[in-house]
Amino acid sequence: MCSYIDLHMHTKYSDDGQFEPAKLVDMCKEAGVKIMAIADHNTVNAIPEAIKQAQKNGMKYIPAIEIDCTYKDLNLHVLGYGIDYLDPVFNQIGKDIEDQEIASSLKKIELTNALGFDVAKDMLDTVSSNGVYTGEMFAEVLLKDERYLNHELLKPYREGKDRGDNPYVNFYWDYYSQGKPCYVEIQYLSLQETIQIINEHGGIAVLAHPGNNLKGKFELFDEMVKEGIQGVECFSSYHSEEVNKYFNEKAKEYNLLYTCGSDFHGKTKPSISLGHNGCKHPEEVETLLKKYELI
Repeated sequence: MCSYIDLHMHTKYSDDGQFEPAKLVDMCKEAGVKIMAIADHNTVNAIPEAIKQAQKNGMKYIPAIEIDCTYKDLNLHVLGYGIDYLDPVFNQIGKDIEDQEIASSLKKIELTNALGFDVAKDMLDTVSSNGVYTGEMFAEVLLKDERYLNHELLKPYREGKDRGDNPYVNFYWDYYSQGKPCYVEIQYLSLQETIQIINEHGGIAVLAHPGNNLKGKFELFDEMVKEGIQGVECFSSYHSEEVNKYFNEKAKEYNLLYTCGSDFHGKTKPSISLGHNGCKHPEEVETLLKKYELI
């Protein structure tokens, strides 16, 4: 089901995104999306161009960002909607994280090669523009390397196999996400600091795809509400209907903003389409967006 609201997607300004902002806005229009937000990882660089194109297309656009943070040693993503995107604080957050990621990328090469590969820096530079090497980039390089066509570790990510629907991001989740063999720790802001920054700059703090990030520890969401989280992305392309329903009911229980987002990236998540986020009643989300003065 395609919703006319999609409040979570990424452009080329995210390390794992693909498209130019104006192009992505046009793609949303073609998909039937009327209310949208680009929420790039720790950067607001796409917003000026996207706003201009959305206005040209007669669409409603909400300035947003997706910030990496931690809560009780769990890595989370928090969406900030309606932020003052002209304030330099947001891109400074991104710069601080990028510096750490560049340093950690060399360690990721070592850990990847320990799995039985021979990946060199120059191979990764063909898919990275800034020296940050993500798990998705390792997947792209390895899956295209003829030396590893029959490598056992890569077989699940081939077309038609168990993890072949979104091979790049699935490889990231299986090997580079928190707790996995190639994970390298980054020092992120705390959840509390992230909420404070978003609020101080006019935004609403919304927990992104909790069914994915909470790793089954759904009881933590109740604690996060006490910490000041103001909303939840209850409708997500990652969620089952059961998980959608659970967090929708939680949002209503706590009188929070609830949103819907596909988390569209492009080639790193090819099975995810714009507007496809499991939201069956987008008019309810639209009403809440008006209540929170986001549209």
